[in-house]
Amino acid sequence: MSAYAQFAFPQLPGMIPEPGKAEAEGLTKLITNLFDKWNLTGEEQLDLLGLSANSRSLLSAYRKGGKSIPSSRDTMERVAWLLTIHKALRLLYPRNPEIRYTWVKRRNQALNNLTPMEIMRQGGILGLTLISRHLDHQRGI
Repeated sequence: MSAYAQFAFPQLPGMIPEPGKAEAEGLTKLITNLFDKWNLTGEEQLDLLGLSANSRSLLSAYRKGGKSIPSSRDTMERVAWLLTIHKALRLLYPRNPEIRYTWVKRRNQALNNLTPMEIMRQGGILGLTLISRHLDHQRGI
C-alpha cells in the first residue's frame, strides 16, 4: 500500500496489511500444513496461490522454511480466503477430520456436482470467495 493510501485510508475495510517477516513465515507454515492436510498436488497448490506452473520449485522452498509466500495483495487475499475456508470446515465438522480434510475434493450436489477444488482452481479469488460463502451458508450465516 502506498504511503498516501496508508495516510488517507488507514483502516479501509477489506485491506489486508502486509505481513512482517515472522508473520509471513507463520502464514507460509499454516498454508503448507493445510495443503498437506488437504492432500493437494503441487499443481493444485500453485493454482490456489495464484502462482505459475514454473514456480513449482517455490513449493519446496516454502516447506523447508527457506522462503515465505509472496506478500502481494493477490496472494494475501488468496491465503485469507483459504484460511477462512479451513476455519469454516473446522466449525462445520469439529469431530470429523476425515470429512474436514477431504471435503475440498468431494463432489458436491449443491455445487452442480463439482468439487470445491475445481471451483477454487478455475475461479481464482472469485472461486475461493464462492466456496467460502457456500460454507457460510451451510453454517447458517
